[in-house]
Amino acid sequence: MDGNTAGKCPVMHGSNTVSSKSVTEWWPNALNLDILHQHDTKTNPMGAAYNYREAVKTLDFDALKADMRKLMTESQDWWPADWGHYGGLMIRLSWHAAGSYRLADGRGGGGTGNQRFAPLNSWPDNASLDKARRLLWPLKKKYGNKISWADLMVLAGTVAYDMMGLKTFGFGFGRADIWHPEIDTYWGAEKEWLAPSDGRYEDVSKPDTMENPLAAVQMGLIYVNPEGVNGKSDPMATAAQVRETFARMAMDDEETVALTAGGHTVGKTHGNGDAALLGPEPEAAGPEMQGMGWANPLQNGHANRAVTSGLEGAWTTNPLVFDMGYFDMLFGHEWELRKSPAGAMQWEPVTIAEADKPLDASDPSQRHNPMMTDADMAMKVDPIYNAICQKFMADPAYFNDVFARAWFKLTHRDMGPKANYIGPDVPAEDLIWQDPIPAGPTSYDIAAVKSMIAASGLSLSDMVSTAWDSARTYRQSDMRGGANGARIRLAPQKDWAGNEPERLARVLSVLQPIAAQSGASIADVIVLAGNLGVEQAAKAAGFELTVPFSPGRGDATAEQTDADSFDALEPLADGYRNWLKADYVVSPEELMLDRTQLMGLTAAEMTVLVGGMRAMGTNHGGTAHGVFTDRVGTLTPDFFTTLTDMAYTWVKAGDHYEIRERKSGAVKYTATRMDLVFGSNAILRAYAEVYAQDDNTPKFVEDFVAAWAKVMNADRFDLA
Repeated sequence: MDGNTAGKCPVMHGSNTVSSKSVTEWWPNALNLDILHQHDTKTNPMGAAYNYREAVKTLDFDALKADMRKLMTESQDWWPADWGHYGGLMIRLSWHAAGSYRLADGRGGGGTGNQRFAPLNSWPDNASLDKARRLLWPLKKKYGNKISWADLMVLAGTVAYDMMGLKTFGFGFGRADIWHPEIDTYWGAEKEWLAPSDGRYEDVSKPDTMENPLAAVQMGLIYVNPEGVNGKSDPMATAAQVRETFARMAMDDEETVALTAGGHTVGKTHGNGDAALLGPEPEAAGPEMQGMGWANPLQNGHANRAVTSGLEGAWTTNPLVFDMGYFDMLFGHEWELRKSPAGAMQWEPVTIAEADKPLDASDPSQRHNPMMTDADMAMKVDPIYNAICQKFMADPAYFNDVFARAWFKLTHRDMGPKANYIGPDVPAEDLIWQDPIPAGPTSYDIAAVKSMIAASGLSLSDMVSTAWDSARTYRQSDMRGGANGARIRLAPQKDWAGNEPERLARVLSVLQPIAAQSGASIADVIVLAGNLGVEQAAKAAGFELTVPFSPGRGDATAEQTDADSFDALEPLADGYRNWLKADYVVSPEELMLDRTQLMGLTAAEMTVLVGGMRAMGTNHGGTAHGVFTDRVGTLTPDFFTTLTDMAYTWVKAGDHYEIRERKSGAVKYTATRMDLVFGSNAILRAYAEVYAQDDNTPKFVEDFVAAWAKVMNADRFDLA
């Protein structure tokens, strides 16, 4: 035995065989496809047969809520409840789970249970929520597969509000858990927690210059810094950040005030100690912490010794009651800046009667000053927010209703249409932010409609491109967009540059009369036209087939469409139709990956769809880039056979590339980066080679049709 090997670890360290570096660390410009595979089935322990949406329908909803109400008042020594009630903690859990949602790309939110994983489980703003999840574990253990963590965490806050006196608006179950961190969601470029927010803005004094798609002002925060912009108190400056941040989370001014007031009517902040003594966050803590973090060596079973945000105190006199106490406190006193015991800057009343002070969280014989954050003071000093507060104070019933609706929106915004809601407490009312769509007809003659489309004179490219543009807006992040509703014919989608407005109007002028004559919805006719185009292209390649189709899409009206919120769905690029609106900081191929992930497609599905779309000649504006075939309109794998053919060389020519015959030097085709990546990236080239094989033409056609049907039906939640 070689004595020099004693004590060496037998396991290879790192993700690369020559060092601890990953592939992207060695080659930073390499295209990382992980975002398309981050929720691979291999991460899911439940198996293919398990369907959460079916399982939750068998849940005893009343029993779960009864158990949750009981849990709220059973204070645990290992994490004692403020005033013997976990309501404030559970509201914060739900809020921070849902509050990471941002409108720009629909990512974040409480719909997947992502707070269980890094980085969210260790964000500074989520300190101590690890305890809230542990408190809920007995309920998860008891009800098992019938309740997801995602539903459980969001339900907890709603039940807490109900217990505290709010007439809640309702609740919908149906959030399925993920089983792996969303490591490729972009939360900002900062390399440290709570780094100054200047780097997120072109000008930090102008909140609308914040980098998209971000919404929170600093790395590790859910919304804004409670101590002020970059920790410096200035309520007016904070008001501007609050307005922009909440708008990016799909809330208007009235909803913003309601959520701020209603959220701070109950519970308290925690900063009664030295924050420097806290242990590391969960992801950095040792194995003995069992996934929990921020250990407080001085808490010793006392709620009043907790340290979380560093601010300390309750906002209202009665922090276990949902009432008008927040407004009474904010507008009934003058406020001044003071330091909390943990050293955080907070606002406290200049003078206040002893009876108006909230009780100590552990000792009912003591009372302490209430406090306000800089965001709370913003509600008072900003004239628009102040006017809304005055309106709420004059009509408490109106405030309760606005808050209940805003809380419902906050906690359901990323669930998509109401068709995804399950359970006895789903409100009957249709809300515009749910993107309502009326049920569509199903009894019309599908074959007759296809015959009418075939005889209409529309080109194959027109039919396929229009169906694609209608469907590609779907985002699995918040289940918005898609072909259902035919919103491509409404503002703002009908005017988007990516939809080629003039061509779109011409195609719709042909398809709409067909819908009216046949009794089908326009949405169905658009999809049927695309399917027909694919079938025609396949037939030209020698394959007789029928693209799967399910009728029943409805046609939304302009009144059912929140046009402003749909602006966020406008594509900036579409690699599938070889289109880029402008030059961006990220590469065109990265934009294509982002679109692909939002549509819920894999890298293999992306590959076959791009190849088929090029062969059918569906490029935006009819450009020839990437159309590597002399048989345009035929569903062939020519894109891949050309891409892998060493008879050609590839030469950069300005803003595009030329494909030249190696022997003669003659230009045969042109291409963009979004074409060539399928030959230059090792993983995508491996997929391209599959479809370039002589024996895989049938597989190419079969895979294209399956991927096409997946895109067309992505928003058909009624088929799930």
